[in-house]
Amino acid sequence: MSPSMQRPDAVTVSDSVEAFLTGTALVAAFTTLRPDGAPHVAPVRFTWDVTAGLARVMTVSTSRKARNLLASPGSRVALCQVDGFRWVTLEGTGTVVTDPERVALGARLYARRYWSAPPTPAGRVVIEIAVDRVLSLNA
Repeated sequence: MSPSMQRPDAVTVSDSVEAFLTGTALVAAFTTLRPDGAPHVAPVRFTWDVTAGLARVMTVSTSRKARNLLASPGSRVALCQVDGFRWVTLEGTGTVVTDPERVALGARLYARRYWSAPPTPAGRVVIEIAVDRVLSLNA
C-alpha cells in the first residue's frame, strides 16, 4: 500500500492527536497476545501514517511480537504512546509484512521520524497495524 493510499476503513484523528503521534514522544508500548493468551508488551519505536491509517513497527521475524502475530493471523494489537499525563492508544489488526517494498517503506518512514535508518538485521520485517480505534487523554 502506498503511503498516499487511504484504507476505506481508516480512522480519522484530531490535529492534536496527529501532532502527538508524530511529535517528540518517540517510544510506545506495543501489546500482542502470546499463543497462551497472555499479553506481551514491548517498548518500540513506530511510525504513524495518517493517510493510510497504519502504524508501523520495524522488527525481525523471530521477535516475540512477530511470532505472536504469525501464530494468530488477524489478531488485535495495541500501541500506546505516553508522555506525562498525555497518551494515545492505537488499536487494530497487526500483520507481519515481509514484502521488500513495504519493509523498505517502513524503513524510510522510520528514518524520517527518528533521523537515522533502523537496524538491518537478517529477517527484518515490518508490522503494519491497520488502526480502527483510537483512544486518547489530553492529546
